[in-house]
Amino acid sequence: MNNSNTHTQRIAKLTFASVYPMYVAKVEKKGRTIGELDQVIEWLTGFDKKKLQDLMEEKATFETFFQGASLNPNARLITGVICGYRVEEIEDPLTQQVRYLDKLVDELAKGRKMEKILRVE
Repeated sequence: MNNSNTHTQRIAKLTFASVYPMYVAKVEKKGRTIGELDQVIEWLTGFDKKKLQDLMEEKATFETFFQGASLNPNARLITGVICGYRVEEIEDPLTQQVRYLDKLVDELAKGRKMEKILRVE
């Protein structure tokens, strides 16, 4: 993974509000719902729909977004390749958390069953 400080800062400064519509478009294009997307985000971060809306209105950066999140303990079970990198091998914690979210959105869009996405043991 590109460990450069520039790359890390670029991700940190992205706003959740700017990326969320892309997540919505991706999952809806594949027949999934915003409700399912929000469920996946809540599983990972602990943020309910109201909190997500507040964060978008505040134009929270990914850095702020994940600082306030209560990352699910099973997030460590998220593995695989996203953007050409294995998520479990990403060293920068913020970049890894953003890629966890990207990976979950990809799995949702690919039609994976919700219990698999949410790592129900």
